[in-house]
Amino acid sequence: MMGKARRWAFYITAAGAATLLTGCSTTLWPGKPVPEPGPAPYTPAAPQEPVLSARAVAAQESLKTMVALQDRLSRVSAPLLINNADLCRSQARNLLGFTAQNRYSYPGEYSEAAAAVLGYGDRLQVSSVLAGSGAARAGLRKGDSLIAVEDKPLHGGPDAEAHAAEVLGPLVGNRAALNLTIARSGLSQTMNVPVTRACAIRIQLGNSDNINSYADGQRVAITRGMMNYAQSDEAIAYVLARDIAHNVLGHAGAMRQTNTQGSMIDNLVRAKPDTSLLIGGGGIKPVPQDLDAAADTLAIYMLQRAGYNIDHAKPFWQRLSNQYPATVLNGYTAAHPAVAVRMAALDKAVSDVKAKLAAKKPLVP
Repeated sequence: MMGKARRWAFYITAAGAATLLTGCSTTLWPGKPVPEPGPAPYTPAAPQEPVLSARAVAAQESLKTMVALQDRLSRVSAPLLINNADLCRSQARNLLGFTAQNRYSYPGEYSEAAAAVLGYGDRLQVSSVLAGSGAARAGLRKGDSLIAVEDKPLHGGPDAEAHAAEVLGPLVGNRAALNLTIARSGLSQTMNVPVTRACAIRIQLGNSDNINSYADGQRVAITRGMMNYAQSDEAIAYVLARDIAHNVLGHAGAMRQTNTQGSMIDNLVRAKPDTSLLIGGGGIKPVPQDLDAAADTLAIYMLQRAGYNIDHAKPFWQRLSNQYPATVLNGYTAAHPAVAVRMAALDKAVSDVKAKLAAKKPLVP
C-alpha cells in the first residue's frame, strides 16, 4: 500500500502540474497545448578518485624522494664501480648491472605506495640500470618486468628478490652473457645481456638526516643528510669513493666492526629507520688514522679513473670537518677524526696521480 500510495501521489502531482501548464498554454497559444514534460536524461556520475589517508599520502611522497635519491646514487656510483674493477681485487665480480624490485621490497604502507607511485606489483621490475654496464648496452630499461633468465622462470611475490638471486648468481659467475626475458609495454622479448666486471659493492641510501656514511665490507650507505650537504654529484662521489676504498681494503673487518656497521646499514636503509640507534655514534669506533689515510689514497685513484675531478676532494673534506667537527657525535668527522693526517694523504695522492698521468704510467697506488 505504501508503494502504491507513493506512486499515486506522484501521478497526482504530475497531473496537477500538467493542468496548470495547459491552462497557460490555452491563454497564450490557443489550440497548441504544451506537452507534458518527460523525465530528464540520465547522466552517469563521474567516477571519484579514492580518498587517500594523510599517512598514505606521506608514504607516497617519502617514497618518491627515496627513489630519486637512490637513482642519483646509482648514476654517481656507476663509473666508480665499473672503472675500478681491477682495484677492487677480490671484490670484483661479474655483474649484469641492474637492480630489480617489486612491491614487497617495501614494508607496510610503503608497499601500497610502491604500487601507486612506481607501478610495482608481484613481479620484479628493473629499478635501476648501471650506466656503462652490460644491461645498459643491451637496452634494458627501468620498469622492465623480469620473466625468465636462460629459460628459467623468475617468480613473483614476497620472496621474488631472493629467488632471482638464487637463479642469477650461479649463471652470472661463469658466462659472458645471459638471455634475459622481459615484459615491456605488455610485450615479451628476450635480450642478450653481457656480464660486466665491476666492484661488487652495493650502494644504498640511508634514510636519516645525520651527515655520515657507512661501510660494512660489502655495502656502502650514504645518508640523506650527507647527500643534501654534498649537493653536487662530484662531492657525493668523493664520499662513495672513500667508503668503497674502506671496503676494498677490508677496514671494517680489521677493526672488528663488520657487524656493527652492517647493523647500522640494515637499520638506515629501512623506509623508517630507528634513529635512536644513531645516538652517540651507534657504537661505531673512530677509524685509526693509518686506515683513513689509506682509504683517502685509494679513493683518489678511483675517482681519477672514474672521471671525477680530484682537485676538489681536499677542499670538500676540509669544509666538512670545519662545519661538522668530531664533537658532532653521529657525524662523519666523529668517525674519521684524523683530519690533518687525511689532508696530507689527499695532497700526496693527488700529486702522485698527476705525476703518473704525466708519465703515462698505470693509475695504480
